[in-house]
Amino acid sequence: MTNNTYFWFRRDLRLQDNHGLYQALTFAKANNSSVSCIFIFDINILERLPNKKDTRVQFLHQQTLILKSQLQDLGSDLEVWHGNPLTIWKSIIEQKSPNAVFLNEDYEPRAIERDNNVSSMCSERGIAFERFKDHCIFEKAEVTKDDGKPYTVFTPYSRKWKARLAQYPITFYPSEALPGFFTQIKDLSTHPSLEEMGFESFPFEYPEKTVSQQLIKEYDGKRNFPAVKGTSRLGLHFRFGTISIREKLQKALLLNETFVNELIWRDFYLQILWHFPQVAQSSFKPQYDKIEWLNNEKDFERWKSGNTGYPIVDAGMRELNASGFMHNRVRMIVASFLTKHLLIDWRWGEAYFAEKLLDFELASNNGGWQWAAGSGCDAAPYFRVFNPTLQTEKFDKQFAYIKKWVPEFGTHQYANPMVDHAFARNRCLETYSKALKG
Repeated sequence: MTNNTYFWFRRDLRLQDNHGLYQALTFAKANNSSVSCIFIFDINILERLPNKKDTRVQFLHQQTLILKSQLQDLGSDLEVWHGNPLTIWKSIIEQKSPNAVFLNEDYEPRAIERDNNVSSMCSERGIAFERFKDHCIFEKAEVTKDDGKPYTVFTPYSRKWKARLAQYPITFYPSEALPGFFTQIKDLSTHPSLEEMGFESFPFEYPEKTVSQQLIKEYDGKRNFPAVKGTSRLGLHFRFGTISIREKLQKALLLNETFVNELIWRDFYLQILWHFPQVAQSSFKPQYDKIEWLNNEKDFERWKSGNTGYPIVDAGMRELNASGFMHNRVRMIVASFLTKHLLIDWRWGEAYFAEKLLDFELASNNGGWQWAAGSGCDAAPYFRVFNPTLQTEKFDKQFAYIKKWVPEFGTHQYANPMVDHAFARNRCLETYSKALKG
């Protein structure tokens, strides 16, 4: 076989039901070629990370080692690089002149720019550059209003999404069924260590790839209670594609509609980011950028460290800092508290979550924070302000979640509330009203 085809792994770290990989292997089979696999630790991303004990970098490192081993079992290998993708691809194109490069789509603005630049390099040399949908069920403009405009409210989007799924059932891509078309490599490529990339390894327990059917069946009844194991914690695996979104959806359709709706939210926020890339920096509703945030740095530090005097807020932040995870109900509470009680810009909170969350994904993180701030694509008015005390009574009445993460709760050592709820709510409404009327 000559003229290798390349498959570029990114957020799709699996050999099973991988759309782009399946298309690459199918292309190789039809064109007397073979597929070489590559993964790049992108220094443009890694150099922005402040913590050298980064749970996500370590997870990626572990998963690429697993993928490398699986390919070696097939007589092939995974080329793993650490550097600038544009520089690396320029070298590969010049030295190896592949006949095609296959990959799965990434929908974040910087990733789109990067991929377009690599595409241009390939085009100049007559090399095919093929992108495929793998990270979501429906992408870009696949689910739109009848006039072709994007949906900006979730409920009508979800109705159209479900109607489209009924019309176009899930298609699987059995990439695992074509093992004979990977490039056979004798001189196995290297794999940079975490230390060589400037990071440290450390013990950490990552969420499992699989969850029980019982958990999914009971999802709608248990998902709002942070002390209960009622959520899947699959976000990390969806983020890096170590599991197939299509496989999980197929199973969920038989078990729980509420869980299916959570998968639809992922698609919704991805299409919002694709249609409106400006949301990565600005409010979806531009008038919300007129809000005069207080942005008190001492208040922000108390929020980050979980010392606000509101126990459910503090429990959530301490859980995040310790584990890289925060229960979804609590995410809404702590985000509302930062933006509405403390009048701190949602972008500050979004950036902190981006640094800490194991399952950080730009589209969902941005969408969630703008939802909490009232600045996003949501029909609810800005005067929705979560009351942390009422949220506790409703979702952690026995304080089981709070006591786990705030051991001094109920003692004289616990901090007094840093701001009165009624005062904060009134201040928030006045500040927002002033900005939106101006």
